[in-house]
Amino acid sequence: MKKLLFLLAAVPMILMGCSPAIVQEPAMSFFLTGSGPGNGADLGGLEGADQYCGMLARTVDESDSGTWRAYLSTTGADGVDARDRIGDGPWHNSRGVRIASNVADLHSQANNLTKDTQLSEGGDVINGRSDTPNRHDIITGSQLDGTGAPGEDDTTCSNWTSQGEGSALVGHHDRQGGGANPTSWNSAHASRGCSQENLQGTGGDGLFYCFAIG
Repeated sequence: MKKLLFLLAAVPMILMGCSPAIVQEPAMSFFLTGSGPGNGADLGGLEGADQYCGMLARTVDESDSGTWRAYLSTTGADGVDARDRIGDGPWHNSRGVRIASNVADLHSQANNLTKDTQLSEGGDVINGRSDTPNRHDIITGSQLDGTGAPGEDDTTCSNWTSQGEGSALVGHHDRQGGGANPTSWNSAHASRGCSQENLQGTGGDGLFYCFAIG
């Protein structure tokens, strides 16, 4: 039926000697990992997390040659802010839906980050607070503005190298739940610990956000 409607719509253009315009869907430049590496918050540091993002992107598009970055902050003398790692935008999910136009938009109330738009690399909706199991805690190590947290408390599970002691700041991809900022996609509360079991125990699964920067 859709094909018939397209052909009917194209007839006047063909009669006028014009070819119907082909609208190309924007390439995927953002996704929420459908699964984590399985080592809790030990991602092999930022480098390991970035490599994991790229690997997942290429599982759905072997020709993907872009550079992918994990939305993760680190702390300490060489700390890095997640907001500074992900390029300038705009970013689109696997269905071509724009989730944010730029870094400022991404960290504003006007962004288009919801449970239904924060899709996995394969286009799947990730379980939220109302689903079983709940997987809405997304590790970021970041404050609301996308920067790393100050102070000496561990908010990044030893800069994404620990699955033991420590904690990580997490967001809620479905924008609901508990914590200091329950509706925040990137900074809702701290995790119970850094192991896979502890991440799952507070409603997560070691998932994180990936952004293409080129």
